[in-house]
Amino acid sequence: MSICLVKMFSCFGLLLFMLCFNVVTVELALGNDIDTDIANCPDLSCGNQVIRFPFRILDRHPTTCGYPGFDLSCSSKNNTEIELPHPVKLNVKNIDYRHQTIELSDPYGCLPKQLQYLAPSASQFQFQQGGYHFFNCSVTNKGSLLDYSYLVPCLNTLGSQVYAVPSSTLMEDLPLSFCTKMFNISYNPFDFQTDQDYILRLTWSKPNCQQCESKGRRCVWNNHAANNGIYCFSDHKGSSKALVTTGSVLGSLFFMLLTAAVYHVYDIYRLRKEKEAMFVKFLQDYRALKPTRYSYVEIKRITKNFEHKLGEGAFGTVFKGNISKEISIAVKILNISHGNGEEFINEVSTMGRIHHVNIVRMVGFCADGFNRALVYEFLPNGSLQKFINSPDNRQNFLGWKRLYEIALGIAKGIEYLYQGCNQRILHFDIKPQNVLLDHNFAPKICDFGLAKLCSRDQSIVSMTAARGTLGYIAPEVFSRNFGNVSDKSDVYSYGMMLLETIGGRKITEDMEENTSHVYYPEWIHNLLEEHEEMRIHIQEEGDSKIARKLAIVGLWCIQWYAMNRPSMQMVVQMLEGDVETAPIPPNPFTSSAGARPRRTIAIMGVAARQLTKDLDVIQE
Repeated sequence: MSICLVKMFSCFGLLLFMLCFNVVTVELALGNDIDTDIANCPDLSCGNQVIRFPFRILDRHPTTCGYPGFDLSCSSKNNTEIELPHPVKLNVKNIDYRHQTIELSDPYGCLPKQLQYLAPSASQFQFQQGGYHFFNCSVTNKGSLLDYSYLVPCLNTLGSQVYAVPSSTLMEDLPLSFCTKMFNISYNPFDFQTDQDYILRLTWSKPNCQQCESKGRRCVWNNHAANNGIYCFSDHKGSSKALVTTGSVLGSLFFMLLTAAVYHVYDIYRLRKEKEAMFVKFLQDYRALKPTRYSYVEIKRITKNFEHKLGEGAFGTVFKGNISKEISIAVKILNISHGNGEEFINEVSTMGRIHHVNIVRMVGFCADGFNRALVYEFLPNGSLQKFINSPDNRQNFLGWKRLYEIALGIAKGIEYLYQGCNQRILHFDIKPQNVLLDHNFAPKICDFGLAKLCSRDQSIVSMTAARGTLGYIAPEVFSRNFGNVSDKSDVYSYGMMLLETIGGRKITEDMEENTSHVYYPEWIHNLLEEHEEMRIHIQEEGDSKIARKLAIVGLWCIQWYAMNRPSMQMVVQMLEGDVETAPIPPNPFTSSAGARPRRTIAIMGVAARQLTKDLDVIQE
């Protein structure tokens, strides 16, 4: 059997080599002329856009480099611009060469104002079918058209409001007594309900380079053909000539190595195809959310070849980058050797559902071959870990009022994850390192790689393994003896983070087996129960009340059993309420048997280090 396989693959290799030799010979004859065109039409950048065929940059590319009607210009502010008929100049936000789409915006921030001047029939691009009538209505008619139309705020004037009415609407049904018709458009420019930034998305069918781009090859205008057709070439200079030379010299060696390597290559190919198919399916499902997808080349350019490293974690390394001179971003390059890519899919799909002031905003992502990256807004003040209250960290302490605002913002962000999305999102890794601070020290929750989604009416979650960071993980995540896993598990992590932040002592220090010192949360509870002043750094009058409120809320959140913890909505109410009315929670640090639960924590800490993925499923 093995001899037959050797002969079969040897014959196949010989035929393949002869076929490649003939194809390369033909391509060399054609390639001599086309190589000149390729050299004269290099990829150029303007802002965050890479410009190549069918587009060209005026005054920088020869006319033969672009298709008619696809001329772009690069402004003095490094913005890519395009002029549509008659004439309308817009900024280019993104070009997707593979799917032949282009996204445009108005440089003055009011794209609807430009719509009346557009002439779709004179453009090379396709506009979505539909149409709208635009009416200018007196404020006396305010709100009366909202059931039939969409408000266009950027066209409003003092005393009047502008509405866009779909052309399919019956005019006799509209309350137009105080309205004046402005103009019509015969196409559907964007989704007025969700696209508040007014992004005009256009497609093109000619030239058709989709099949060429999908194979990782490049389109070029073949000026040497009789009909100036499109030529699809492999973007490797001199590869055809190198193939002929290498094939003739190493042909015999190729046949010897082919048989030995075929099984290994097949296994690698099969695994890669399965993994790639998983990502392709995910990206197809996620395309409707319209995130910005970057190529790996763009990621390298944005980060200046990964010049400025911000930090490193278990799942990857974070670098600083710049989309433009004004916009900075943080790029997280995922470690492909860790896991099978589920963290990438988990975080991108989760972040696409989240839009909240206290949740970090995802700008885009990269899924280029086996390169995976997440692109987020850049938050200059780093993580909350740098600013916790500690005797050794006085120079970075933010003050109790700001610390209270940060705690309240985090609580509102977590509450939004439970109540503000179509699906409830459990974070499972709330800790100071996963809370970033913007330039105003507003908190933003990040790192959703361990998050879990469930339906809004589902209160209990099934899990096969513990997830999170030691010291912040709720007891029920380790053992079903403490109850079922639910959104109260994040409440526990929030409480531990709150106590660590106000007291400056790492919770993980109390996870060691050395129990000679008093467990820190127990010490906080003893101070409250004995009505003592908080023994922490106080700067101004009223700081002690804030510290007491945060301590009470934190202790309520870390009750052993989830049923005794408040919901995150109740946590927000407690933080916004009066500290005098907040009751001290029951003491969870003693038991009738006389054994301290902090000993249980130490045991849990050791068990966590030995934890495998063989835990029983916690049934819903």
